[in-house]
Amino acid sequence: MVRDSSEMGQLIAEELVEVIEANNLKKIPTRAIIPCGPKCWYEPFTKLVNARGVSLRQLFVFHMDECLDWQARPLPTKHPYNFRSFMERYFYGGILPELAVPEEQRFWLLPSTADKVKIALEATPIDITVGGWGQDGHVAYNQARRHPYSAISLEELAASTIRIQENNFDTILALSQRSFGGAYQFVPPMSITLGLQECLSARKVRVYSDTGSWKQTALRVALFAEPTPEYPMTLLQRHADALITATEETARHPISENPDWDLL
Repeated sequence: MVRDSSEMGQLIAEELVEVIEANNLKKIPTRAIIPCGPKCWYEPFTKLVNARGVSLRQLFVFHMDECLDWQARPLPTKHPYNFRSFMERYFYGGILPELAVPEEQRFWLLPSTADKVKIALEATPIDITVGGWGQDGHVAYNQARRHPYSAISLEELAASTIRIQENNFDTILALSQRSFGGAYQFVPPMSITLGLQECLSARKVRVYSDTGSWKQTALRVALFAEPTPEYPMTLLQRHADALITATEETARHPISENPDWDLL
């Protein structure tokens, strides 16, 4: 647990840089699955890399998901949920050119690139997955599947791979509240994501959240419930080296703070 977004951003940056530096010393590549969010770590990461002269020339980046429109097409470049646009500006944009990740080592996930990304992911083990989690405990866009006619088991969820999907209604409403003042019609209705099989294949998995009440219940379920497909991040319990980090606000919960409530 960390105090706030600032402390969390520094921690994320340092943990990723540590992995890269260790592999650079061994003269071996680093392969990382990277999210578009939490957003607090991009500036600290850029500063650390540039200040220390950390070469990213042997870093292979697999972007874990991307938002799509209702026809499964990429969003406009300036749409706030166009993850590629954001990452090009804030993750890659400030790195000194001589240290930067080569273009051919940036694996962008889209319907048109899914096969290429899958082959590249399977070629060599992943060193680290960095991510956040959603209101239903989704890691990447591995949401709880609530389709009334095709429920999935926990094992099917664990074995999930790259796919295009409709976004859940609760994901759309949560994002609309977070970003658009409740204007749900502007939230992307579809997404493409790495599956949990791919995300959890990494030697290390590190997930973080600094978004407070939006994530509080999912955190409690991840820590204290048995693995369940209703909260995909509970599968982190099965990983040999997984760590969840939350801000103090995200680690709170209104039910625990109001023991006099009668909810049953």
